[in-house]
Amino acid sequence: MPLDTIYPTESIRDGETLISDGGSFELGFFSPGASKYRYLGIWYKKVSNGTIVWVANRETPLTDSSGLLKLNDTGLLVLLNQNNTIVWSSGTSSVISNPVVQLLGSGNLVIRDENDVNPQNFLWQSFDYPDKTLLPGMKIGTTAKGLGILLSSWKSSDDPAVGDFTYELDHSTLQIAIKENSVVKTRYGPWNGVQFSGRPYSELASIFTFFSNQKEVYYSFDGFVNKSIVTRMVLNDNGVAEWLIWIYQTSDWRRYISGPTDNCDAYALCGAYGICDTRRSPLCSCLDRFVPKYKNDWDGGDWLSGCDRRMPLDCQKGDKFVRYSNVKLPDMKNSSTNASLTLEECKMLCLKDCSCMAYAVSDIKRGSGCFFWFGNLLDIKQLTEDGQDLYIRMSSSEIDDEYTKINGKSKIKIIAAILSVTGAIVLGLALAIFVRKRKQRKYSNLERNANNNNKNEDLELPLFDLGIIASATNNFSFTNKIGEGGFGPVYKGVLKNGQEVAVKRLSANSEQGVNEFKNEVVYIAKLQHRNLVKLLGCCIQANEMMLIYEFLPNKSLDFFIFDERDNMLLDWPKRFHIINGIARGLLYLHQDSRLRIVHRDLKASNILLDNEMNPKISDFGLARSFGGNETEKITKKVAGTYGYMSPEYAIDGLYSVKSDVFSFGVMVLEIVSGKRNRGFYHPDHNLNLLGHAWTLHKEGRSIEMIDTLARNSCNLSEVVRLIHVGLLCVQRSSEDRPSMSTVVFMLGSEGALPQPKQPGFFNEREITEANSSSDKDTSFSTN
Repeated sequence: MPLDTIYPTESIRDGETLISDGGSFELGFFSPGASKYRYLGIWYKKVSNGTIVWVANRETPLTDSSGLLKLNDTGLLVLLNQNNTIVWSSGTSSVISNPVVQLLGSGNLVIRDENDVNPQNFLWQSFDYPDKTLLPGMKIGTTAKGLGILLSSWKSSDDPAVGDFTYELDHSTLQIAIKENSVVKTRYGPWNGVQFSGRPYSELASIFTFFSNQKEVYYSFDGFVNKSIVTRMVLNDNGVAEWLIWIYQTSDWRRYISGPTDNCDAYALCGAYGICDTRRSPLCSCLDRFVPKYKNDWDGGDWLSGCDRRMPLDCQKGDKFVRYSNVKLPDMKNSSTNASLTLEECKMLCLKDCSCMAYAVSDIKRGSGCFFWFGNLLDIKQLTEDGQDLYIRMSSSEIDDEYTKINGKSKIKIIAAILSVTGAIVLGLALAIFVRKRKQRKYSNLERNANNNNKNEDLELPLFDLGIIASATNNFSFTNKIGEGGFGPVYKGVLKNGQEVAVKRLSANSEQGVNEFKNEVVYIAKLQHRNLVKLLGCCIQANEMMLIYEFLPNKSLDFFIFDERDNMLLDWPKRFHIINGIARGLLYLHQDSRLRIVHRDLKASNILLDNEMNPKISDFGLARSFGGNETEKITKKVAGTYGYMSPEYAIDGLYSVKSDVFSFGVMVLEIVSGKRNRGFYHPDHNLNLLGHAWTLHKEGRSIEMIDTLARNSCNLSEVVRLIHVGLLCVQRSSEDRPSMSTVVFMLGSEGALPQPKQPGFFNEREITEANSSSDKDTSFSTN
């Protein structure tokens, strides 16, 4: 008699089964096709009796019928062979009082605590480890547990081992891809608010749900509204994904739809800027205003080399966009998304960035947000319906000027229009010449200043040749781009001697960046400390201004503490090591360096990490120095980042070393908690992270601040002390805050600490009101 629950005292042998509630599914041992091996699997019971939907021991089959499935006292489900050797296990155990195994009516095999009042609290579930079959209720993507869930084909109908094909949702690009041995064969996506762009048949949208936040990105297979319809999706061993429906009248499965649907679904068949259309022969053609890159190859049916622009772009003179309608959007490999913009704002933002090649609406349901593409556009398909508009950057000379269309216009109007245009052109040329000369003077002066500084101030800062930097960065290729800031883009480069460098390239439109450039050259060139990023040189040539730094492979601190995946890499010893390193770097700036520097823009994104996770303070564009007996200064230009700025600086423009201490305290609390100060949310109050930490400290509950991912590796008393130090650093009055020398001492000792007073800016409204009441010029960042 089949079981409905497995307890630690029970087991299932070959020939016995576990049946689901409702009797729709059954778990037991089977041999697929002509195979003689035995596997543990789940199959339909009520309909299509014997159709397999899940296999446990795909890679480790049993050679005979001696298999035994049992649950141990710790909640671990194991499959044993005749030698009592484990050939498969659920891989998860926990100390619970009453572990049980059940097969749900959905076909999901679960392990849970029988005493748990919430029946959905699973310690483990088979839905997280599918094989080739997707059932209603399953997810594809990355879950909050950090699991990457995908389908993988069988090797054959006789062998359920992992085959050559996978069906997956790419976490970074939010696209569905069918891959053969990790090579993309077919691509659908991105999600456009209704469905994945280019996916066949719009009616699929009603049976899938897409979900994305900081913790998880997945889409779930919900099935039809009419739950009496039995359906499943299967990735066949030839790489075709089929949606099947059970037909009761014929007692058989009928294919509902499948993909890929045609030859145009072959990934990047037509190369860059090519478009595939099944209604045409040949299938591939170049997009309008593009021509084949290699015409002989193209005419011979080899389209992989793609197409080139008929006229090259000229960003400085002004480009425009051409709309291509009803297409599958290009590959999202080199792309970004902004969900808050209107279509016009998308256009303007893309137009300002010379590396932005195209844009499209990201949420067609709401008609808002945008996708941006950088680099060549690949895998575009012409659709007959359910496609989207794609706006591609084009040289303005490629686009017909409406003023040249003279049909229906009188000669007077034509002459007037010509005169108006000519006048505008002359005026524009005059203005352009003026601006160009002014900019050339600015660059020339800066170059002379840099050379003078090199001679007179002995900065010992090498000047790099532009050609060397261009070669090192592959001519500032998008693939070399590793970041973007207010200064401009940052590229990874490799010099001829093999040294890796990071190149900060001043944006042509960045007026503030010129001042930041001067600051970095003057200040950081004179600073040497293991916890400060090292400036290797600069390049001032041909209207280009660049800073060349040592390359740090682990990017910035914010990638680790605020990202759910990378956060797991930061155990408590690493976090404490990073905090100590930042403190030592600040102490050097404030006290031990020749210049006595106030950084003024300390934040997690300005802390870079080397390959050993040593922190290095970077970005000295806003830094200022103190001379003589100076301890504080006032500025009319307040620049910095919301959430890290001290009250006296944000309100009165008054900055000192204590301004940096405040920013350091904010980072301490962020590193401990894994949460951002600005934008922090708690259901019980409206305080930000500083206010939340202060409240918990007063109530003796500081341990609740600790990031759950670091809690198992931390010394609780050490963390509580560190939170205490962080709160001392963010006190409202600068006089109450400790100096960095005191902070470093407190971090390395165990003595008593003074009680912190109320933090400055401990809720979101406070900083907003402070900024609105200030009469200072402000330049804030929100990240």
